[in-house]
Amino acid sequence: MRRREVLRGAGWSAAVLAAPAIRSARAQAAKPLVIGGSVPLTGAAAETGLNVNNGYLTAASYLNDVLGGVEIAGEKYKIELKLFDDASDPARATTLIQRQIDDGTNFFLGSFGSNIVLPTAAITERAKKPMVQTGGGSDAIFTRGFKYVFGMYPRATRQFTSAAALFKTLKPAPETYSVIYNNDAFSKTAGEGVKLACDGQGFKRIETYELPTKVTDVSSVLASVRAKTPDMLICVVHDQDSLLIARQMAATNTNVKLLFQGLGPQLASFREALGKYSEGLFCSTYWDESVPYKDKFFGGAKKFAEYYRSKFTRPIAYHTAGAAACIETYVLAMQAAKSTKPEAVRDALAAADFETFYAHIKFTPEGDGDALLLGGMIGQVQKGKLETVFPDAARSASPIYPLLPWDKKA
Repeated sequence: MRRREVLRGAGWSAAVLAAPAIRSARAQAAKPLVIGGSVPLTGAAAETGLNVNNGYLTAASYLNDVLGGVEIAGEKYKIELKLFDDASDPARATTLIQRQIDDGTNFFLGSFGSNIVLPTAAITERAKKPMVQTGGGSDAIFTRGFKYVFGMYPRATRQFTSAAALFKTLKPAPETYSVIYNNDAFSKTAGEGVKLACDGQGFKRIETYELPTKVTDVSSVLASVRAKTPDMLICVVHDQDSLLIARQMAATNTNVKLLFQGLGPQLASFREALGKYSEGLFCSTYWDESVPYKDKFFGGAKKFAEYYRSKFTRPIAYHTAGAAACIETYVLAMQAAKSTKPEAVRDALAAADFETFYAHIKFTPEGDGDALLLGGMIGQVQKGKLETVFPDAARSASPIYPLLPWDKKA
């Protein structure tokens, strides 16, 4: 389904993931719509980076192969992706993005991780080239006056509102919480969002724990959690750190009534790695194939999921859908602008107000996702499957609370 080329230059190499080869005379007449960017196919962020990458590839394949391309201002276009493996390295990513700008690329997709999205968005901003991305939610991306970067989620400090609202409805009501976050751009601001939302709902904060960006042991933090026994432990860390925390909690029988892990439990690979101990974990989720949204390309979420599974065996995740929606959003903006000029497309993105299979797309004036339209749902692992437990309109199961102790999980 994809062509893979290796380019070598002054001390660097990268994989270019392009749309399927053009086969018909009609397809050859279509103009290429080049969209560049980088994704972490290797390195620390690869687990989710592969989901993002697969979403980009799925959208390009569907628009090109199934629909025969897209029409913009009376012209037929085929999506041509130029996505490089940034190896989860911000320095490598910035080099790759600058090289693409120098080569004339006008439109960009984002990597995964605010530590990569922020510096690469600064480069595309200086060049006045749009970036639509599903991998960076740090407030810093949206508070620097950037005009050309657009995100599929609300900024980090606005992402916990729905979770705190869910916690308030649980019976018997939890009263206290502690929060764990990493010392990085996204996690720190997400931690601030947790405190704002939970304090605003009247929960008492017991303790705040800051982990380094690279952590291999959390035993001292968990000793404090056991001593202070909050009702809820809220972890806004990346998926591998969520896995580490859960494993060490199980090993030390560190029990709380509710364990929320912002990233991790959404992934089938995470649930498989944790096994029975994943049962009952809460997390954020931004999409499910049962959502009712419709569009003129895929038709709806279920059809997107079906097409994805015809191409990939890797389990689908919300980052996959969000990534595909980035490309769909570009096309819709270009059709609205009747142009493929970067500034006209940027203006159409800023004015976006349309439905996709993923969500209703609308951005704030600063470029992050509208907090209501693009805000999160809450999922919980039940019998090995991620169920949506909030909001009520999207609920596939009722929340289970309080959690069983680790040593009682079957």
